[in-house]
Amino acid sequence: MLVEGLALGGLGLVAALGLGVAAKVFYVERDPLVEAIEGALPGANCGGCGFAGCSSAALAIASGKAAPNICVGGGPEVGAAVAAILGVEAGFREPQVATPGCTYGVDKADLKYNYDGVRDCRAAVLLAGGPKVCDIGCIGLGSCAAACPFGAIHIGPDNLPHVDPLLCTGCGTCERVCPKDIIVLSNTTARILGFNSLKDCLAPCQSTCPAQIDIPAYIKAIGQGRFAEAVSIIKEHNPLPLVCGRVCPHPCESACRRGLEGDPVNINHLKRFAADYEMGTGQHIQPFCLPKNGRKVAIVGGGPAGLTAAYYLARLGYSPTIFEAMPKMGGMTRYGIPEYRLPKAILDWEIQGILDLGVEARCNQAMGKDFTLESLRQEGFEAIFLGVGAWGSRNLGVDGEELSGVLPGTAMLIDRGLDKETPVGEKVVIIGGGNTAIDCARTCWRLGAKEVTVLYRRSRSEMPANDIEVEEAEREGVKFHFLAAPTRLVGKDGKLTGLEFLKMELGEPDASGRRRPVPVKGSETILEVDNVIAAIGQFPDLAFLDGDQAGQQVERTKWSTIKADEEVTCTNIPGVFAGGDDVLGAATVVQAIGMGRKAARAIHLYLAGQDPSISPDWVKNPKQVTSLKKIENAPAPGQRVKMPELHVPERAMNFSEVELGLTEEMARQESQRCLQCGLICYRRQGQPDTIACASCAK
Repeated sequence: MLVEGLALGGLGLVAALGLGVAAKVFYVERDPLVEAIEGALPGANCGGCGFAGCSSAALAIASGKAAPNICVGGGPEVGAAVAAILGVEAGFREPQVATPGCTYGVDKADLKYNYDGVRDCRAAVLLAGGPKVCDIGCIGLGSCAAACPFGAIHIGPDNLPHVDPLLCTGCGTCERVCPKDIIVLSNTTARILGFNSLKDCLAPCQSTCPAQIDIPAYIKAIGQGRFAEAVSIIKEHNPLPLVCGRVCPHPCESACRRGLEGDPVNINHLKRFAADYEMGTGQHIQPFCLPKNGRKVAIVGGGPAGLTAAYYLARLGYSPTIFEAMPKMGGMTRYGIPEYRLPKAILDWEIQGILDLGVEARCNQAMGKDFTLESLRQEGFEAIFLGVGAWGSRNLGVDGEELSGVLPGTAMLIDRGLDKETPVGEKVVIIGGGNTAIDCARTCWRLGAKEVTVLYRRSRSEMPANDIEVEEAEREGVKFHFLAAPTRLVGKDGKLTGLEFLKMELGEPDASGRRRPVPVKGSETILEVDNVIAAIGQFPDLAFLDGDQAGQQVERTKWSTIKADEEVTCTNIPGVFAGGDDVLGAATVVQAIGMGRKAARAIHLYLAGQDPSISPDWVKNPKQVTSLKKIENAPAPGQRVKMPELHVPERAMNFSEVELGLTEEMARQESQRCLQCGLICYRRQGQPDTIACASCAK
């Protein structure tokens, strides 16, 4: 026993001596700075910083190879603690959150086959891309939730990942393990710079919307009573929902799948409901903005394109200044849209919400008179956006246009916007078939004209004006004379007394695809009139560029528009961008909003020294997006809610807003008609809370 004890003791002594020698030979001195930094890190080893773990990250920070705020798992507090250890100030790191890109419940999706393999999304995708028919849909096996080191993701009853933004650190683990790129990290910058992609699960309405609003998401939020969230969803892509909810021609509704059976969802008025809710609270629901970076951008024109560009640039941390030639901001939304459609007080409230983000407004400042492109550069503006609109009116090109009583349509509406007196006689004829012509006609009726007639050279079906505006004009007593074109204006003592016109008939289609109107010989007719208002088209007046040496270099088209890429908004002069009506010609408010965000993206990338070219995956045409042509077993369409309005007698001789807005009950009822579409997904009968994928009907 003694011998064994001595032997064991000897072995222990030898081992101790060996370990002592090894400690001396292999001793690595620990840097106290690295230890202190590692102690401040959370120890999650999530890899979101780009290093293998917190020890590697601490070593990189201590050696100056990484910033003190690289830890995404710990957030700003950890960054501040590490910076304090180093004796420096922590820089700003834009917060990120995991965002699932598939929200259309996969538990009832059509299957290609039954999968009974390893319960891991990566394993499932290795077998023929996964069992689901929808190529870009979520597999739903929860690999992202299992991998999340912070417990921020759970798989819901719909077999989709749901992220708790309060727990999510933006470490990116879920993004790395998702084999179908369904869940990705997102932040303010990414959302502003991101546009509809062929990789996205897009509903037809969203792919058709020029502003690319996530329409199903905000309708779902309204239906669940989450009105403030609905506003935030809309403002991710459209900072002017109060305006658009009143004047947008809503092309989204023409693409609505609900319209395959019954009436489409009343998308635009639901948007207005959410925007009215925000205004009713008296508080603007403001988005997250990056800290100011001190860089200045000039916005020429305070219309929807300029306001939108300024809004997104302010969110990206820039200091935009809007230069507006008119006394107030708003452009044609203020000076071209009558009060009965868009009250100025509502417009003012919405614009103020944009200015509150740190946007400076300089009104009564006209380019070419008060400043030039060169003077803006000298003032320190690193980029310039031209969004001056289309304020010029096309002439009729007939004898007698100089007579008193003949007015351009835009001039009349602008005078109304400036609160000038715009008296009209008893008999008024408006020439044209667009929204401006209808606005002029309905305005003249409100001003007391006894007989208002719209003269249009084509047929009713070819009028570019919104159908609802034409219908409302008819209800108010406006007459329409189709297939008629003016030939001359007659007068006495310099005052208009009559309008001569020719009857027309439709011939072969012209370049626009519409049948060309052809005069009927010998059909001259004279109408007795007091006023003729010409509303046959608008164009950008770019004369302000002529007196500017740099402005003269801005390339223009034969249509008197600025030549700029419609997707990137770049002009031929580096650092000068353009968008809205001065590029598109007279277009819609929502088109101008879409271009304003594209301009903000391009300016941001330009100032960052990056290529603003668009991704080849961008959706340039809604027809690129695959969608069902027919829906089998869809829920019953229900009855579309109708916007409450002032009765016609109540509209006479005043400019009170005609559309009164949806009630909460009406909005929530209408939201239930939405199929919650996504690409080839739709909500099936008897499954109100789930979406099923179906193969595309070619």
